[in-house]
Amino acid sequence: MKTISKNFFAIGLVVFAVASGALAQENKLPDTPTGKIVAAYLSAFNSGEANKMQAFQSEHFAQAVLQRRTNEERRQMYERIYGDLGALELYRVTETADRAITIQTQSQKGEAAEFRFEFEPQPPYKITGIRVELMPAEALAENDNTKLPATAAELLVQAKAYLEEQARADEFSGAVLIARNGNILLQEAYGFASREHEAPNRIDTKFNLGSINKAFTQIAICQLMQQGQLAPSDLLGKHLPDYPNREVAQKVTIHHLLTHRSGLGDFFNEKFENTPKDRIRTLQDYLALFVDEPLLFAPGTQQRYSNGGYIVLGLIIEKISGQNYFDYVREHVYQPANMSNTGSYELDAVVPNLATGYSRNARATANGERTKNIYTKPARGSSAGGGYSTLADMHNFGLSLLDNKLLNSTYTAWLLNGFESPQPVPQANANVRREGGYGIAGGAPGINAVMEIDFETGYTIIVLANDDPPTAQRVNRKLLSWIQKVKN
Repeated sequence: MKTISKNFFAIGLVVFAVASGALAQENKLPDTPTGKIVAAYLSAFNSGEANKMQAFQSEHFAQAVLQRRTNEERRQMYERIYGDLGALELYRVTETADRAITIQTQSQKGEAAEFRFEFEPQPPYKITGIRVELMPAEALAENDNTKLPATAAELLVQAKAYLEEQARADEFSGAVLIARNGNILLQEAYGFASREHEAPNRIDTKFNLGSINKAFTQIAICQLMQQGQLAPSDLLGKHLPDYPNREVAQKVTIHHLLTHRSGLGDFFNEKFENTPKDRIRTLQDYLALFVDEPLLFAPGTQQRYSNGGYIVLGLIIEKISGQNYFDYVREHVYQPANMSNTGSYELDAVVPNLATGYSRNARATANGERTKNIYTKPARGSSAGGGYSTLADMHNFGLSLLDNKLLNSTYTAWLLNGFESPQPVPQANANVRREGGYGIAGGAPGINAVMEIDFETGYTIIVLANDDPPTAQRVNRKLLSWIQKVKN
């Protein structure tokens, strides 16, 4: 499967030796002053709001740490880390000591990361340093005492038992598919599509995909490239000559947009918060939320996840094709892939068998109960995310992509390699052997979806959840860790 390169960044410089502590190997923080500080950090981090993180830092960072960077530098660092990882879920506490706590986390973006917090020796135990290191995904499965399945039959029995346990504990609500070489081995649904009406999720329930829709946008762009209607090196302004931000139009290329190297930011900003969500229904509605913002960096010099960039790609698709974005992907992606239950449905439309999203993060409640995510979603999804699909449709999508039914072999290989080369490299053999895997995921309050295909084993895992991230990623990672141990 995909591997994660190890990156390291630190908040504050650790300047003292840390007292040794026991390896805790627990999945909850200790009920101590420092444990509560770490819990407060995770809460502030997961808010996605820089002002909440800055308030935490002002209260809990040691003065020496605060003096090393300006408020603006710390804000930028937080936004970069949050942009890279998304919301975090505590997976394991690996160390507790008088002056240090180390935790392992799963992130909304599917990454595994280790955080080490170091504290002053006396109350109020101010933080003197936080070190963060990305980990291989497989590391989270280490020290798991669950018996590993040896055969595919054992895998399916164990997977069903695990999913039922997660559902009983109210830790998973959604649907799961496991297939191998195109053959569906397991397809189950758990929890409620509507909690208030106690309507259960079904294997054909439509779930919000979050950012998985970006994969459909990538395919649409590559289709237009195949037709010779645009090129990776084309400037944005060539295809959107009336684009309001001239700096962006004259510096950003299609390849920058595809690879999140454009310097464009996000539309989940203050304007989004202050805009009634029923007014966000078209790509132009989204564009108005960020188009006037300056570039965050010179295009091509950095990489930062950009929902705004994929809105612009959607607008380019509309301009070149002469079709509404939603009509284009339905005709040129969903229909060829036999995805009859996939679409970007408007929030106030009556759509049968559609899962409602429930979140503990969308709005704080006194007792931590879930609330509907209706106030965090635009009225309609976009080329950056927010459409809906089913297990069967997503399985068909994966098969169609790998069979070169959506793109020719050259552009399929380019997409599967993450557009790493500036131009697609011609593939002489349409059935060229692929290594590694293909994984896509999306998440937001009350929304989490993941599809992962392992080329070496032939397994596909699809997990769709109407719950907060990383619910689906946690289930996917558990199943994947078992699949990689199956011998036949």
